[in-house]
Amino acid sequence: MRAVNKKTKAHLALLGANIFYGAGFTVAKHVMPRLIQPLGFIFIRVSVVMLLFWLSFFGGEKYRTTIQKKDWPILVLGGLFGVAMNQMLFFLGLNLTFPIHASLIMMSTPLLITIISLFVLRERISVQKSIGLLLGIGGAILLMSAGKELTLTGSSALGDLFVFLNAASYAIYLVIIKPLMTRYRPIIVIRWVFFFGFLFVLPFGWPQFAAIQWSQFAFTDYLSVAFIVVCVTFFTYLWNVFALRHLPPSTAGAYIYFQPIFAAVISILVIGETLTAIKLLATLLIFSGVYLVNFGFKKKPLAGN
Repeated sequence: MRAVNKKTKAHLALLGANIFYGAGFTVAKHVMPRLIQPLGFIFIRVSVVMLLFWLSFFGGEKYRTTIQKKDWPILVLGGLFGVAMNQMLFFLGLNLTFPIHASLIMMSTPLLITIISLFVLRERISVQKSIGLLLGIGGAILLMSAGKELTLTGSSALGDLFVFLNAASYAIYLVIIKPLMTRYRPIIVIRWVFFFGFLFVLPFGWPQFAAIQWSQFAFTDYLSVAFIVVCVTFFTYLWNVFALRHLPPSTAGAYIYFQPIFAAVISILVIGETLTAIKLLATLLIFSGVYLVNFGFKKKPLAGN
């Protein structure tokens, strides 16, 4: 019964994390770029969450606590791809595009992980899985090429491209950081990843952070910033770490498929975003591709591996 309760809590943690992610697309646009420019927002997000992780103490399994010399470069790259490039590209993209666009393109992450794993882990890809990759990436390209709508700051097509590059950056991060999660407590890895990510973000984010006019903020604006920092970043990282202790990574990864649904419902209700035929077609292609890659076929390692 105890194990069942832990698994139930893990599923609830993943559900809550992805609801927060879905809401974050719309909440961030409430203050960006009206009050905060994208890189200034990232500076707030990364610096505050880094402090929260370093001030947090959590028990757990007895992993190695002293970082080995060979692992420091991986942590530095994790900070670059998993925090700095990932978050800066995402907010730069979200600033130019629509929440539904951004959430759908983020669905490309599992597909990009598969592509990167082909080179890093030398996995063999089947014809069927290749079709899934083509469908998913094709859906993302369709969504980006159809982004002719104009926002207050420019073409959503450019924003879609930034979000796609963000998904690629996060995919690289997940592939290179995965081995460290088995050697160290996840909270230790996350602390160092955010520390190095903060160093990369600092020169880009500080000028826009220093230019923020805090006197123009209303109470709801402060709440929006707090929601992104505490809920969409700090809690989601913690809940994902908790869930991975009791559920396989494939289960945790499957919850990303709910993000576009949550993002679409929230953005339609809050900012009146509309669903078009192109968006629905792109959604179908992306979902089909992700399903084929992750659920339709078994992995086939290279002979001799």
